[in-house]
Amino acid sequence: MRLLPLAAGTALAMSLAHAVAAATPAEVIETYGDIAVAAYGDSLTAARDLQAAVYAFLAAPSAEGLDAARTAWIAARAPYQQTEVFRFGNPVVDDWEGKVNSWPLDEGLIDYVDESYGGATDENELAALNVIANPQLTIAGRDVDATRITPELIADTLDQADGIESNVARGYHAVEFLLWGQDLNGHAPGAGNRPWTDFATGADCTNGNCDRRADYLKAATDLLVEDLGWMAAQWAEGGSAREVVAANPQAGLGAVLKGMGSLSYGELAGERMRLGLMLNDPEEEQDCFSDNTYNSHYYDGLGIQNVYLGRYVRIDGSTVEGPGLRDLVAAADPALDGEITAKLDATMAALGALKAAGDGGLSYDTMLEAGNAKGEELIMAGVDALVDQTHSFERAIGALGLEAVAFEGSDSLDSPDAVFQ
Repeated sequence: MRLLPLAAGTALAMSLAHAVAAATPAEVIETYGDIAVAAYGDSLTAARDLQAAVYAFLAAPSAEGLDAARTAWIAARAPYQQTEVFRFGNPVVDDWEGKVNSWPLDEGLIDYVDESYGGATDENELAALNVIANPQLTIAGRDVDATRITPELIADTLDQADGIESNVARGYHAVEFLLWGQDLNGHAPGAGNRPWTDFATGADCTNGNCDRRADYLKAATDLLVEDLGWMAAQWAEGGSAREVVAANPQAGLGAVLKGMGSLSYGELAGERMRLGLMLNDPEEEQDCFSDNTYNSHYYDGLGIQNVYLGRYVRIDGSTVEGPGLRDLVAAADPALDGEITAKLDATMAALGALKAAGDGGLSYDTMLEAGNAKGEELIMAGVDALVDQTHSFERAIGALGLEAVAFEGSDSLDSPDAVFQ
């Protein structure tokens, strides 16, 4: 008989062993939890790096220090966006997510804004409250002492003030606004351009209240670190999020697919990409102050792929991997696994092209402009690929014999006419 080379024989043996010892739902859920705790742990590490950069900048304000803090903020987004796939299938995450990633926000609640922003509206009378400029506030008829800007003041009083969702006072985007300021470029290239002197001391201070602005930036950054630490603990061994999903591994698989499908379809393809393109509105980009939106889209897509493959690359370069959803799908329907794997690759290629264009200087604001054929092509390629892979995720539900799973939708995809009503 023909002898196989050692490497080929080893590969064949591994393949046969894999076929005999197919993954179990419990093993897949274990990997899912391992990826979650690693990704949230990386998000916490990166947020602490951001915190260190903010502290260094505030201790000795300078243009270089502000640039370093901005760079750290952008780096912190990469691991966090890869955790969003855990949101929709896990109530513990979904109930918490608004503390760290709510958008859009009425930035006039926090600080000064350009005259074009306007003032209070019928929808939000606090839209131009400007906490930084006003140590004494009135919120929903109640007097509030904001003399000291602390994490507690932000979390307990300012965030979602008066029950209004756009009164976002905490999380990544509040910190982003404080670092960059408003993006007043419309569809033209360029992010926000807040001067470093907005945090300077003494006569160098611009736009007033530099000490309170520094206090707000510090408090919001501290709160972000605290919130991420709490979620990382929920996915550690014995944590509530991990225990819930592991209690019934078969039902847990439904949570995995709900997170993948809802992020892929309704949230990312619909609300974050297609809607902004339909409205041609730069205010619809998620990381609107920093123009980092194309990166956030890319890492959202990567998070979906991570969970399916059972593999996550940490920020230190190490890899967390184990039996993934694909192992179960491949055992039930090998052709479907091949289809999903190929579609995930196609999505990452489309989002990679979007990222490459952004890294190359084509701002997301410009991509959203009416008549920008290149921008529309890039965004719609991502939308189409995300929608296409979601259809295959739906088939995986049946292939695995799971109970029906409903994915989040979006008017921009399901009822386009409703967007303009």
